[in-house]
Amino acid sequence: MLTCQTLTQQLLSGAHDARLERVYCCRDAAALDSVRARAVRAVDRFRELFAAGEAPAALFSGPGRTEIGGNHTDHQHGRVLCASVNMDMLACAAPNGTGLVRVHSEGYPTLTVDLASLVPHPEERDTSAALVRGVAARMADLGFSPRGFDAYVCSSVPAGSGLSSSAAYEVLVGTIFNSFFCGGALSPVQIAQIGQYAENVYFGKPCGLMDQMASAVGGTVAIDFRDPQAPAVRKIPYDFARSGHTLCIIDSGADHADLTSEYAAITSEMGAVAAHLGKAVLRDVAEGDFRAAVPALRGALGDRAVLRAIHFYADDRRAGEEARALEADDFGRFLALVRESGRSSSLCLQNTFAASNPRQQAIPLALCRAEELLGGAGAVRVHGGGFAGTIQAFVPNGLLEPFLTGMEELLGRDMCHILAIRPEGGCLLAGEV
Repeated sequence: MLTCQTLTQQLLSGAHDARLERVYCCRDAAALDSVRARAVRAVDRFRELFAAGEAPAALFSGPGRTEIGGNHTDHQHGRVLCASVNMDMLACAAPNGTGLVRVHSEGYPTLTVDLASLVPHPEERDTSAALVRGVAARMADLGFSPRGFDAYVCSSVPAGSGLSSSAAYEVLVGTIFNSFFCGGALSPVQIAQIGQYAENVYFGKPCGLMDQMASAVGGTVAIDFRDPQAPAVRKIPYDFARSGHTLCIIDSGADHADLTSEYAAITSEMGAVAAHLGKAVLRDVAEGDFRAAVPALRGALGDRAVLRAIHFYADDRRAGEEARALEADDFGRFLALVRESGRSSSLCLQNTFAASNPRQQAIPLALCRAEELLGGAGAVRVHGGGFAGTIQAFVPNGLLEPFLTGMEELLGRDMCHILAIRPEGGCLLAGEV
């Protein structure tokens, strides 16, 4: 491995500029200067916290993700279109020769996880320590021998941005373990599955696999979850930078607290429709059989469950169509499908505001204003889980400045995030292992 001192010298000399420019999609020299300076700061902070100047270290990155198509389809074994983005969790890390993992995340106390015990610790639920222990435990189950490391972590994924900082963290930790102790043997798909396992079993959140898969695999990715244990993953080689549009994620500012029941209701209602028709998930129910059963389903489960199932079939199909539109270089068709997905989420899925708090409708308000500013151009839709959180917009470059101004007049400064889709997922960014 390179020493911290050598790694810093290489960064400052520009030896890693080409890689940084590629991974962070730098559009100009100022952007490259910023990401280079951030990498140098990460090494400096690692040295201050854990090591002397001659100690070895390497830089790792776990990106955030954006969901492009397939809103709430993955938990029904459906199809999604998603991508890694150029906001990430960056770590400077090195093995420490012990059984302890020590991680200092910027702005938080250092956490220490003793790998001598790899069973879930109830007191760690909902914490980063649970994710570290869960990732290590699953790797041990697969026959590897994860050991201790030290890491300094900083994040450019904004809190509440809907870009899945938890998946970025899981993929980052998994990539570090894989590089240091598994000889790089684990594939991105396996790292994603390990991250999901840690979040489900150790952290205590019953998430699907889309977030981790987008972060681990990187680029624009079409995923079919018909078999969740062996999802079909296809990278879509489309360069969004030449589309004439800019990808924006806009934070509605709505409170995320106490929404677990709203999210869970989508899964349970779709699942109840499937169960009524003798299956575990909607992907296993033929759409024709579902349509024929709608009158009975309305009586048994209510109209909202039927509408949510209608959304599943339509958005599952749209996710595949969006991928094909990009592969055919038909960006106009792609935008039309994104708009259709947004309408379906609002009308059928009903995840733009919480029924438990009808006075709070920040996402519908943000969607309304975004559509006014776009004037029929581009596309906008709810992003991710919904109810609170974020919306996604593909904004024509010529409208970007007035669009950002108009949205921030409504929501406040720093609520609009301009993103680029990066070509790599979780990775060793600089240094050697």
